[in-house]
Amino acid sequence: MAVSTALLFLTAALLMSPCHAFAEPKQSLYRLPSKTRLDMSSETAETASSVAIIGMGVLGTSLAKQLLETTDYNLMGITKSKSRHEDLLKEICTVSEYKERLQLMTFEEAMSANNNDQYPNVVFCAPPSGFEDYPQAIASAAKLHNKQGSFVFTSSGGVYPDVFDGEIVNEMTTLDESTPRKARGINAEKECLQNGGCVLRLAGLYTLERGAHNYWLERGDGVVKGRDDGIINLLHYDDAASACVAALRVGPEINSRKVFLISDGHSTTRKSICESALQSARYKGREMPKFEGAEDEKRGKIYDGSWSERTLNWKAMYISFDDFMKTMV
Repeated sequence: MAVSTALLFLTAALLMSPCHAFAEPKQSLYRLPSKTRLDMSSETAETASSVAIIGMGVLGTSLAKQLLETTDYNLMGITKSKSRHEDLLKEICTVSEYKERLQLMTFEEAMSANNNDQYPNVVFCAPPSGFEDYPQAIASAAKLHNKQGSFVFTSSGGVYPDVFDGEIVNEMTTLDESTPRKARGINAEKECLQNGGCVLRLAGLYTLERGAHNYWLERGDGVVKGRDDGIINLLHYDDAASACVAALRVGPEINSRKVFLISDGHSTTRKSICESALQSARYKGREMPKFEGAEDEKRGKIYDGSWSERTLNWKAMYISFDDFMKTMV
């Protein structure tokens, strides 16, 4: 690793809170809070254990799997269309019991039917690309929530200003609405918070097949626009889903009207991402791309989500992108 990159990580480690590591929580496949079964009276069990998941892509599917495996929740998966319903049921319902606990409908059906105040828990993890008015979609989704449980919205770190050169940002960092894209994300967050929900501001998401590394090494033109030591904050899709579970677990008493910053806690660089991916069987033998970034280009920001980890009693299973790729050798 380059000396500048090593110094970057050392600086971040010294500046971040010492309370960044926690006792290992009990878990099955996923790293969730130690208490994974619902604790409620029989009178409220039927209603308080239901969750509407809006957006059944990679994140929503992982969330559904984790909830079915580790909790007693009944789920309503809400999608843009019915085209993938059959495939989703096959992928998610690997145990016969799960078929009784998962139903699917479209967003249009959910909003046109008499579904207001139907769900104690709502998780909105659909991307903005599926909506003409993203903030309004959040406001509409809030109508499905009956306020008995949590309303969770997965936002992104794209709402932060592009002015940082190695500085640390956290949940309280001032945002910047100077571009339409950032303004859309910030306004969506505001809609969630105004409706009593919580925002999970996610780092860049990835799996083996998805993420910047895949584009740079497989689908791109061999050129990365940005300096090789530009800072990137990452989070595996499964860890993003487990953070949603953690938010549901702590409940609105703790998460309502709060913003949480979710990442694996180990910022990396563009070049390091490629170096890590090239260790895996899938990308072995691929060529390192050429990085074209100006010397005066800002390197970017370092996420400090230690407060969020403590508050949600959550920590990423894949502690870094490099750690994940080493399991793919």
